[in-house]
Amino acid sequence: MTKAEIVQALYSKVGGFSRKESAELVDLVFEMMKETLGNGEKIKVSGFGNFVLRDKRQRPGRNPQTGQPIKISERRVLTFKASQILKQALNQRGIPSMQNGSGSGVTMTANSGDTNVAKG
Repeated sequence: MTKAEIVQALYSKVGGFSRKESAELVDLVFEMMKETLGNGEKIKVSGFGNFVLRDKRQRPGRNPQTGQPIKISERRVLTFKASQILKQALNQRGIPSMQNGSGSGVTMTANSGDTNVAKG
């Protein structure tokens, strides 16, 4: 789902807002989330999950192509852990990626503007 689709869903389902107001509302929510995470605070959405920004230290690694040792730079990592309510709702609908029961959530890393998502 894209941000434009979220705006359209808000406009269609909630009503009372113009498309422009719906877009501004969605932008405001995302901006508030960015500011909150940027301040090192957690975001807890009841019945949905938790967003947490963690600082990872520099650590040794290895280039998988050459085998040469490298240093992995320190970075901030955004993690999302789904609530039990969300997990149960997703499992009731039979979504294959959530049926393994691992419960490890999704990890998003932000490195110099790029965003990588890894399912856990």
